[in-house]
Amino acid sequence: MKKLGLLLMIFCLSFSLTGCGNKEEKVLTIAYAPNESTEQSTDARNGLAKDLEETLGVEVKEIQATDYNAIVEALRTGKADMAYMGALAVALANERAQAEPIVMKAVDGDKEKAIYHSLLVTKSNRSDINTIKDIKGKTMAFVDPESTSGNLVPTSEIINAFSNEKLTSNTLHTNGKFFEAVSYSGKHQAGLQAVIKGDVDVVPISDQILASEISNGNVKESDIKIIHQSDPIPAEGFVVSKNMDKKMKQQIQDFLIDYNNKDYFKMVIKEENARFVQATIEDYQSVIKLNKTLNEE
Repeated sequence: MKKLGLLLMIFCLSFSLTGCGNKEEKVLTIAYAPNESTEQSTDARNGLAKDLEETLGVEVKEIQATDYNAIVEALRTGKADMAYMGALAVALANERAQAEPIVMKAVDGDKEKAIYHSLLVTKSNRSDINTIKDIKGKTMAFVDPESTSGNLVPTSEIINAFSNEKLTSNTLHTNGKFFEAVSYSGKHQAGLQAVIKGDVDVVPISDQILASEISNGNVKESDIKIIHQSDPIPAEGFVVSKNMDKKMKQQIQDFLIDYNNKDYFKMVIKEENARFVQATIEDYQSVIKLNKTLNEE
């Protein structure tokens, strides 16, 4: 019996990755959406991963998901341990995968500034499109079904702007009903380029991503025209898997709140002066309610 007990102890020490008690995993996987995982941001993302490795004492790797839905599924199936995502995706990850938000982005590290806006933009030379009231019958490219500023909020804003027409989310996403044609660009940056090239008439975009694209020289401010700005939206944030132990979750939260790498915030988070502040699912209740309202229509 003593030999058996000794063998079991050796087994547990040798295979601390899974089983034999609540051992920390040897690999922590962070999932990013296409908006944050651009070629320009590779070094900055890798920098955070390396810094987090040193703090946790475990290997940290990154995966790029095709869209927010894929990230939620990765969290649900255990293929990702944490992820950076927009407000709607945070709400869906909490609903479908019981993922927990731990921090959110805030300009100057001020919780009161943990907000951003959804914009509707068109090409600057479009004299026929000047306000949200001018977009009926035009072509539209939303970003992603699970995007907050690229789909949920602009859908709500358009419905409210045309309240006399009794629009629904389905109406806005069906060719020939409200828009002449409607599609998804897959990422904010792609939609922005599509409207500049004249491939579509109107696109929604996060105000912070637009500012970042202009700052990085990818577009000129004179190329586009902002025709509408939404009310404030809860900022993006990091969520962690429901299976993460409390000690590691606290270590990651503390690390992110103290993280001060300007390159990371400029290149990945799209706001150089932002920092992370503590967050809970309560910070996203407005988006949760809006999503339920639109899906009931």
